[in-house]
Amino acid sequence: MASLTSKPRNFGAYNHYASPCTRTHQIGALFLVVSTFFVTRLFDQWFSESNSVTPKIDLHRSYSAGVTSDNGILRWPERGYGSHLSLKIYVYDENEIDGLKELMYGRDGSVKTTACLKGQWGSQVKIHKLLLESKFRTSKKDEADLFFVPAYAKCVRMLGGLNDKEINQTYVKVLSQMPHFRRSGGRDHIFVFPSGAGAHLFRSWPTFINRSIILTPEGDRTDKKDTTAFNTWKDIIIPGNVDDAMTKKGKPDVQPLPLSKRKFLANYLGRAQGKAGRLKLIDLSKQYPDKLECPDLKFSGTEKFGRTTYFEHLRNAKFCLAPRGESSWTLRFYESFFVECVPVLLSDHAELPFQNVIDYNQVSIKWPSSRIGTELLDYLASIPDGDIEGMIARGRKIRCLFVYGPDSAPCSAVKGILWELQRKVRHFHQSTETFWLHNGSFVNRELVHFSSWRPPMPLP
Repeated sequence: MASLTSKPRNFGAYNHYASPCTRTHQIGALFLVVSTFFVTRLFDQWFSESNSVTPKIDLHRSYSAGVTSDNGILRWPERGYGSHLSLKIYVYDENEIDGLKELMYGRDGSVKTTACLKGQWGSQVKIHKLLLESKFRTSKKDEADLFFVPAYAKCVRMLGGLNDKEINQTYVKVLSQMPHFRRSGGRDHIFVFPSGAGAHLFRSWPTFINRSIILTPEGDRTDKKDTTAFNTWKDIIIPGNVDDAMTKKGKPDVQPLPLSKRKFLANYLGRAQGKAGRLKLIDLSKQYPDKLECPDLKFSGTEKFGRTTYFEHLRNAKFCLAPRGESSWTLRFYESFFVECVPVLLSDHAELPFQNVIDYNQVSIKWPSSRIGTELLDYLASIPDGDIEGMIARGRKIRCLFVYGPDSAPCSAVKGILWELQRKVRHFHQSTETFWLHNGSFVNRELVHFSSWRPPMPLP
């Protein structure tokens, strides 16, 4: 055994077996480390770009040279999304679940799908139809990441197919027949609520689908309800449904006008509905009729605005004002992009879709609704036409995300929704009524295996 007084071993860099490290050696080693670092970074960058279907591209703050895109393809950031779309969605068939047909066509089946495609509610039909055609759709529930529940409830209600009480009862009946909904507590199920009412259309949503993924253009209802149905953690804001005649490929029915030929500085095309912001705009238009157009829209009779007339008016101003109505979101915000009029959002609580790739302060203006007045018109009049043209040009590049086209298109609303859904996928299924055993099997409270669950199943 070595003595405590033995001469200590030399573990240093210098000993009689090693050559002394000169300054030349140190400089050479430093150069080797630095060059290796940069070569590795360049290789990693090349490798990721050459192997990724949709490599990361940051559209935020890149507008000095225009919105960054490749041949009209807007790229989602990799962080939190992945480098490419990879998910499977099961779409429930209308004949599979008792009650789904009622939520789609009414109690007697009299509501036609073509009627529900129009106006603000059209997104509920379009998303359903486009998912049926999607390459990400699966017919196997066991391999599905997410489950889509088709329903045109808002349209059905407005056309008299179901009343509020019937909608509530029918949704509950539908959910009680879905074992996979019970397994996850609804966390992997998708519902579309396309109107300002949001999920409140289903009155018992807080009890039954408060964990589900809700697709809606409405991000805030606290002015109408004690709580909003929108949760930024799990839900997704979707664009409003712009008329197909304005979003179709090629020439839209109404073409934009050059700025020099637009008659008005700004316009507001909508009903007053007793809303403070809208009433202010109408009063302002009476004071400055040469600057602000607020026509008295008729929805019936000989003076009714047709679709073409509406968009012809909308295109005749540099700025399209979009105040809140019954709720925070407004379809006019999205319509403005297709007549190349800069939207001015006058709705303080509005939420906007796809904020991960769209920098909205580069393509639109948001103005405090409490300051609607001559100050607003003076501000808009002070903006040079060159700046307006720049906003219009950038808006032209991102408006494809407001078009409900197939996910096979380079850029579409559904493609954007799929990217957002990808972040919601969870492979672990848990609810208050789901339990699991040592072998990974799921059982209910009575210890019945998942494959043997039989509807109707008790819901929370």
